[in-house]
Amino acid sequence: MESSLAGRLLVATPELTDDLFARSVILVLQHDEETAEGVVLNRPLDASIDDVLPGWQEGATEPARVFQGGPVQLDSAIGLVGVPGDSSPPPGVKRLFGAIALVDLDAPQEIIRPEVSALRIFAGYSGWSAEQLADERRAGGWYVVDTELGDVFDGDPATLWRRVLRRQEGPLRWVSTYPSDPDLN
Repeated sequence: MESSLAGRLLVATPELTDDLFARSVILVLQHDEETAEGVVLNRPLDASIDDVLPGWQEGATEPARVFQGGPVQLDSAIGLVGVPGDSSPPPGVKRLFGAIALVDLDAPQEIIRPEVSALRIFAGYSGWSAEQLADERRAGGWYVVDTELGDVFDGDPATLWRRVLRRQEGPLRWVSTYPSDPDLN
């Protein structure tokens, strides 16, 4: 098996045209020899966080909406937070990699909010068997690039795909200019 992609981004190639995943940017939360799971970072829904998780709206990073993390278990929520520095995170928060951490959405918000720098709530997640993801990558469906903390809590998700590609080296940077519909070019 390839090395773990946890903590990295899957960026959809222009060839991936599936409605949910077209031009998506996915943060890989977990990847091992059996499965891979992540959340789509650039699909805000027209739902306020308080409609889904009362009380979590306050302190949410703009746009303060629920994001569609993927097509799996849309009735469940995943909370990601930014934890500054190298100190231990507060109770109810588990550091995943770097400054990115998973928050227990049943934990007391008043303990967590002052200790985190950002908050984003996702409905559902994206999941693959490890072999399925490897096959999709071999077929040209995904680029794998490094994550920056700002990607996870980006305030302009509509342009995230282009901006992540634009900061890459070499030819991958050029992909950022690929038209949404090449037939109209």
